[in-house]
Amino acid sequence: MSDRRASGSRREFVGGLTLTGAAGLLGLRAAPVAAEPSPETTRIRLAWTGSTCQAPQYVAEELLRAEGFADVQYVDLSEAGGSGLAQRLGAGHADMTMNFIGPLLMRLDAGDPIVVLAGGHVGCFELVGAEQIRAIRDVKGRTVALNDRVTSYVFLDSLLGYVGLDPQKDITLVVHPAAEAMRLLSDRKVDAFLAFPPFAQELRAQNIGHVVASFATTRPWSQYFCCLLAGNREFVRKHPIATKRAIRAILKATDLCALAPDRGARVLTEKRYAKRYDDALQLMKDLPYGQWREYDPEDTVRFYGLRLHEIGLIKSHPSKLIAQGTNWRFLNELRKELKG
Repeated sequence: MSDRRASGSRREFVGGLTLTGAAGLLGLRAAPVAAEPSPETTRIRLAWTGSTCQAPQYVAEELLRAEGFADVQYVDLSEAGGSGLAQRLGAGHADMTMNFIGPLLMRLDAGDPIVVLAGGHVGCFELVGAEQIRAIRDVKGRTVALNDRVTSYVFLDSLLGYVGLDPQKDITLVVHPAAEAMRLLSDRKVDAFLAFPPFAQELRAQNIGHVVASFATTRPWSQYFCCLLAGNREFVRKHPIATKRAIRAILKATDLCALAPDRGARVLTEKRYAKRYDDALQLMKDLPYGQWREYDPEDTVRFYGLRLHEIGLIKSHPSKLIAQGTNWRFLNELRKELKG
């Protein structure tokens, strides 16, 4: 049997298991779990963000129950947008969630009581261009569509600024709902669209445009997390055991998304977080999940924090945000436990 055939059979077998069973097969069970005290609370509230790229926290439901959370809730905050989601996390509408790095840093800078706990995943944004856009610099003098002025702008500015373009002067920026932006790109009424899942996968499925730059593969962005796991500061302070257990479940889920993408895609579609299995599976294959051991989330905070500070979107220097708005203790402990 070839290595490829063996790998495929293994994934098919893993895909047929429950998530807790798959975690055990893949060596993702940590021995210290049974020895730990029970979580201080058996309820955990995560946010449904509207973005399928944050799949691990949805895939993690069964793993969270195995960690002692009898009541796992997904609060629909999809209408809040990235910045609103971070703000509502601080206000206590959710206990923990993945979110885009830019909005997290902006709300930390504003003083919201949130704390960044771990890396989530790399590379969900793609700059998709019409035929005449072959490189990032080609958008100069062109029209670029966004569907989220705050979240998407942070990443677009990072792309353009890195190649010496000023998004305030060098492009025409328009904001439309994603479906409209996709239609405009297809009709060549905009020249590029900065898309995140599931819209990036939908564009590919419909053969609209082509990928000019991907945060999953284009350096330096591919070397940093685009989404981080954050918690409500008071929840983390009051429930350190529950916090660690929840982080562990979500990190295991990121590994499962990487090692058994078909299983992850099935969970997303069965729970209706994704409309189409094919798009969900493509998402799992597109994004390099399972990088939380290799990449340093503090480097991500520093990289994007410096950029946001330079353009005036945040007042605080990254070192202040790192000191006041991050807690890597749980992550460092889990890196030792989950060496897989």
